[in-house]
Formats: sequence, C-alpha cells, structure tokens
Amino acid sequence: SRSPKNRSDVSSPSSSSKLVLYSYWQSSCSWRVRFALKLKGLSYEYKAVDLAKGEQFTPEFEKLNQLHFVPVLVDGDLVVSDSYAILMYLEEKYPHNTLLPVDPRLRAINLQAASIISSSIQPLHMLSVLKYIEEKIGPE
Repeated sequence: SRSPKNRSDVSSPSSSSKLVLYSYWQSSCSWRVRFALKLKGLSYEYKAVDLAKGEQFTPEFEKLNQLHFVPVLVDGDLVVSDSYAILMYLEEKYPHNTLLPVDPRLRAINLQAASIISSSIQPLHMLSVLKYIEEKIGPE
C-alpha cells in the first residue's frame, strides 16, 4: 500500500534537516507555502527576500533560483522553487496533516483549482508582469 504509514522513504519533521523558506511578505505564492507549513505543523527558518528592493537579484539568491522568484524552500541539499512544486514536495515528504483529500476525485478537483490559480490567475499580478505592463502601456 502507498499509505504514508507504510512508506519507508517518508521523513518525519524531527528526522529531517531544517527547512528554510526564502519568502516575501506580499507574495501570494509565498503565503501558500507558509500556510501549508503551518497546517502541516512544520517548523522552518524564514529568510526574507525583499522584492521591492531587488534582493532577488543578489548573487546569493541567484544561486538558489536563477529565475529570481520566491518562494524557495531548502530542505537539506534540496532546493525547490515554485509554490506548487513546494506544496507537492511537502505533501509527499511530510504526509501527516495532509493538504489534499485522499479520495482521487476530490484530489483531482483540488489540483485543478491549484493549477488554475498558478497557471492562469497568478501570473497576471506578479511584480515582473505588472512592471512590464506599466512600462509598455502606462500605470493607468
């Protein structure tokens, strides 16, 4: 069975390395990850990345994410960027306090909603997109 109780490859929070989240307080993508970490009861170190000041372009951050986006989650030697990928990783590695329904039909509907947000809605209010539109069309 693939139930979390029978999976030997799943780590508990106490047996894993410390999670580090690089985040910006106004980023809705980062909010999703912080909510998930809280719901799963996982402790983590918060590293602020001030997008308004351009901190995502520092050489240190570029080593983590060459796309210069937040959030970025570091778990030991693993670096995961993109909130959707981070949520899926957390769900698989830390199966307690599940974020998704077990029922495949309900799970599919939840994943559909998440995909719509991350692929269709989210890009329209990203800082880089808003700056591009403002440069090309104007602030109005």
